Amino acid sequence: MDAIVLLKEDHKTVEKLFKKFEAAGDNAVKTKKKIADQVIEELTVHAFIEEEIFYPAAREAAPDTKDHVLESVEEHHVVVWMLSELAGLDASDERFDAKMTVLIENVRHHVEEEEKEWFPEVRKAMGRNRLKELGERMESAKSEAPRDPLAVQSARK
Repeated sequence: MDAIVLLKEDHKTVEKLFKKFEAAGDNAVKTKKKIADQVIEELTVHAFIEEEIFYPAAREAAPDTKDHVLESVEEHHVVVWMLSELAGLDASDERFDAKMTVLIENVRHHVEEEEKEWFPEVRKAMGRNRLKELGERMESAKSEAPRDPLAVQSARK
């Protein structure tokens, strides 16, 4: 699978989880925690493979997008930090829904920038064969990627 297609599929998966969370209702504490746990795992794996494999390759292929890559890494840093806080927060905590809402807003902003502004440039610079090879590497790296956002944070240091 093409790397950009793989990343967009991840984006769709997370967006579906966000919509489930938003539709769950105020008293669906157990359901919201379950959804949040899925979001934490999906986004942790996604951030890891994107930063470890995709961003370096994209930056090399499209050097003009360096600023976008750096901004994206910082956006990931904020998201992973929020994920680690959510992971340790009880769903009945009064801050839980607010924290999820802020996470959702941040991720949606990040996804929109990537898909509308950056991915088209990277696709043009890399070409189909390179993106396919990269996608295969990313797909196989998912099984080894950390599921715990704290592991991603400590790997950055």
